[in-house]
Amino acid sequence: MKSSPMTIGQVADHFGLPAHVLRHWESVGLLCPARVEGGRRRYTRDDLFRVASIVRAKQAGLPLPDIRAFLTAGDPAARKDVLRRHHHALQARMAALRSALDLLEAGLNCTHEDIATCPNYQAHLTRLVDDHKPE
Repeated sequence: MKSSPMTIGQVADHFGLPAHVLRHWESVGLLCPARVEGGRRRYTRDDLFRVASIVRAKQAGLPLPDIRAFLTAGDPAARKDVLRRHHHALQARMAALRSALDLLEAGLNCTHEDIATCPNYQAHLTRLVDDHKPE
């Protein structure tokens, strides 16, 4: 990571983001890069850490208003409150993804002639089938 200020294009490339995303984050108060001649943005190392925080929070499923609340909170307890609100939801998402991965692996490792009728494959679907409640 560069230590000299970076342009919006460099930051976008560094994080694999379109530049318009950084502009949007700035417009909603998540970023405030320094401006130089001609109003061009210059991102410092601190700005890069802030972008990294936003990227990770987005990956965790936090909406932009909650990310802003986290980043702008002056009170450490308020920051933890934001994280606490999303902790359970992320754990549930991860459990669902683990279950989905288990199902795919069961299918890939199945030696049954037809995966759709394989008892082991169907066993992975049992909870989902049994928990389904008709509307």
